[in-house]
Amino acid sequence: MRTRLSYITCLIITILFAARDVNAQSALYDNIIQITGVVMTADSLRGVPDVNVIVKNKNRGATTSNQGVFTLVLYKGDTLQFSAIGFRGKEYVIPTDAPGHYFSLIQLMVQDTFYLPETIIRPMLSRDQFDYAFKNWHIPDDQYEMARKNTNEYTLRALAYTLPRDGRESQAQYQSIQATNAIYYGQNPAQRPMNIFSPLAWAEFFDAWKRGDFRKKQY
Repeated sequence: MRTRLSYITCLIITILFAARDVNAQSALYDNIIQITGVVMTADSLRGVPDVNVIVKNKNRGATTSNQGVFTLVLYKGDTLQFSAIGFRGKEYVIPTDAPGHYFSLIQLMVQDTFYLPETIIRPMLSRDQFDYAFKNWHIPDDQYEMARKNTNEYTLRALAYTLPRDGRESQAQYQSIQATNAIYYGQNPAQRPMNIFSPLAWAEFFDAWKRGDFRKKQY
């Protein structure tokens, strides 16, 4: 009788623990939510790319796409931190009473002032040193100057004459040669083009024959 009572007691305890685990797992599942959001500028409503979206105090996060879109799976009540160069940081707390498992978010960010590294300009010590620097120092071109040189008309023309043909140009030239060979098929390549099949050439020949252009001349 005592053994049976111990068995029933253990069974009841096991059922209670199992019910508690099921309730805990159900509550944990109900607390999970997927966030899909867009980060935009507050003044022009344009998507902000490469924004770091971090879950506060957790080693998880995401980065927005070129259109400012991101998606994350987290728990209700977590805090999202938004940070990007040139914008003020933002935080957003996911509501604990958000219904369902999906949540949409539009986060606006305000542009902030950011500072470049300082540049120190010092005067030249003498006029001779300035002349030497002006004549001998080589200052590399920036991206705008390189783009201007690369799109210069004379540069493009020189490259067109010197660079080898690509596949499309070689194919076009080969087809042009084939078309020329088909037009003058059967003729001597050294005497091309020949007008033996031209009606205009034959008409001119008959006119010259009637005029006597081919008669032997008496000297």
